[in-house]
Amino acid sequence: MSGEGKARPREAPAEGDLPAETEGERPPEPSEDDGAADRPQEAWAALRDLEHHTPRAMGFGAGVRIGGGVLGGINHGIGGGSFHGEVHVGTTHVHYQLGSRSAANSSGEIPSTALDELADRFADPGPAFADLIARLRDERVLVLAGPHSAGRRTAALMLLHRLDATPVHAIARDTPLGELVPEQEGDRSGRARGHLLCDPVIDAKKPLREAELLALRNRLAERDAYAVITVGLRAHLEDVEAQSWQPPPPSAILDAHLRMLPDHHDKAELLALPMVTGFLARDHQPRETAEFASVLVQYVTGRAAQEEVEGFSLLKLEDQVREWFEQDDAALHLREKAFLIALAAFDEGPYALTAEVSDGLYARLQKTADSRQQAAVPVFGTHIEKRLQLARAHRYAAEEHTEWGPVHQMKAAYRDERAAFILLREVWTGHPSARPALVQWLQDLSKDGRPLVRTRAASTAAVLAYTDLPSAMALVIEPWASSRHFGPRSVAVSALALAHSISTPNVPRILDTWCDSRTPHLRWVAIRTHGLIGPERPVETLAALRAAARHDELDASTVPDDRVGQDEAQLNEVLAESVELLLLSRAQDQVFLELLRTLRHDRNAFDLAVGGFLGACGRTEGDEPGGRPLLLDRYGQSAPAEVTANHIARLWHAALGDRAHRPRALGVLRQWVRAADRDVQAERHLTLLLSDLADSEQEWRRIGHLLRTTLGEDSAPLSVASRLLAAISHP
Repeated sequence: MSGEGKARPREAPAEGDLPAETEGERPPEPSEDDGAADRPQEAWAALRDLEHHTPRAMGFGAGVRIGGGVLGGINHGIGGGSFHGEVHVGTTHVHYQLGSRSAANSSGEIPSTALDELADRFADPGPAFADLIARLRDERVLVLAGPHSAGRRTAALMLLHRLDATPVHAIARDTPLGELVPEQEGDRSGRARGHLLCDPVIDAKKPLREAELLALRNRLAERDAYAVITVGLRAHLEDVEAQSWQPPPPSAILDAHLRMLPDHHDKAELLALPMVTGFLARDHQPRETAEFASVLVQYVTGRAAQEEVEGFSLLKLEDQVREWFEQDDAALHLREKAFLIALAAFDEGPYALTAEVSDGLYARLQKTADSRQQAAVPVFGTHIEKRLQLARAHRYAAEEHTEWGPVHQMKAAYRDERAAFILLREVWTGHPSARPALVQWLQDLSKDGRPLVRTRAASTAAVLAYTDLPSAMALVIEPWASSRHFGPRSVAVSALALAHSISTPNVPRILDTWCDSRTPHLRWVAIRTHGLIGPERPVETLAALRAAARHDELDASTVPDDRVGQDEAQLNEVLAESVELLLLSRAQDQVFLELLRTLRHDRNAFDLAVGGFLGACGRTEGDEPGGRPLLLDRYGQSAPAEVTANHIARLWHAALGDRAHRPRALGVLRQWVRAADRDVQAERHLTLLLSDLADSEQEWRRIGHLLRTTLGEDSAPLSVASRLLAAISHP
């Protein structure tokens, strides 16, 4: 280990620098007791938790797709503009500006010509829309409910247009309902008029009441006029039946808006382009689809670049996320913003769990906003579907992995898998005032007893590290890594491994520095993380692990004397477990070569190799207690031609020939014999291996004694033992 990568002082961290590790300057220690966290989790179990509970877009060991690139791959990442959205689309959209929020806050007459132009590009939803027209014709006034940006305003205008209630008078949202249609003489032209009120100012103390609508209906009938009132999903209504608005699918909206396409262009050919089908595969709002149609027309007419079309979807998603958090609490309550963040952290997790932890985050955020105010969390009253619709998410049933096996859960996920990354980045970098609450919330999650919760705390920290490494390290990951408890340290391991998997820079440098640290907690984290990310650089990883095994100097100022021996034992154990993970990884063959090459370098290297090998020998297929041993299966598949079988046999010789490791080696070999008693294929493989190992008189006698004395679970002799004995010839 070289000195390269030593940390600069914490006071002025540059991007990529490591947190300071100076005497007397330690990250804050979590104050609460971690309970069971003092018992370290096995590395193999930690790996399984990552595989089972990591978010879909960050699938551990797989690539993450963001935009057109692969997050965590070698050649693609979420930088370079694809994730950060460095795309600027300079277009204007006349038709759908009619449905903007700025227009909803103003009043005035919308000309009939503008409505006719909008009608030319309106995608009719079909029978449901016809039912709304009939209802408006009969009742004169209609309350249309739906999520923001779902095209409610456009739908309202088209309802009035179909009834020829034009021109339409748009009413300011703070206009009292009693003043919507003033008491005055009717329109002498005899032509019906339309009135539109978008998102009226109503609340729990001043809801929209049925009596007001009845009075409005009478005035409209007197004037032969119609009115449509649009409200959000959580509008305060009293005895008022609102009609639900569901927009047509994006494909229908795009098809309708491409009527503006010049005649010599083939619309079907345009719709078949990958960048168009990719856009339609996402969950886009009607206004976004309409804007996309404008950009697409500009592209085919040579006024927009292909990059603008390809980046449009991501740009709109970023705009939506920024819009959520720029809204004040009156428009989007702080509790719902907390839910959006929690859903980003627990994307594709159980809905009930996400809602539970989001309330904890809400309490933290409320304390930041006003420390004098107690965060009041409503126990009942939350409408799940409305909440998810607001978040542009969906609910579905699926299996969830648990320590007791898979269970059926009702899960929730953003419809666009990119939303979680973009939202966490926006909160962390765009709203720094939320950082204290978010950090405290992640500390709470890291102490949770549920593996899913701890893993999601780690994956969230990994995204924050990708976004802003120095701050995430100093505020979140290093305090976990420096904890005296194993629980937070294990979360730090997962966070660093996931951060590296999504191409966060400098993670190997951090690990190499911590491996050389005099602080045993940091060394423990670095060693465990090396085992998780080592398959992509096995030679360098094993070199770092050997160096860590030789590092026996502990900082007496930070570690009490009575814990020095305990720390050494823990570090030796985690070193062997990291080698175990490497031996069972995709880099297995290269790891075998490197272990055998350095087997006799020194005693530390020998113990590291043999200890890790015996740990790997104990792992079975599917983690089943009586399953086929993975390395026995690998030996049988490669014997006798491949070198891997020879490597496995050589490590078995080393383990059986060493006095310190022999008892454990014999115990593992007994497990293999018992596995062979239940599995014919394992028996064939073990026959080959034992014949290979019994190459001397001493080893032949040792293996013979082991077979004669190995008993089954019921303490009865194993029938396979006699068959194995008969198959092993005397050397």
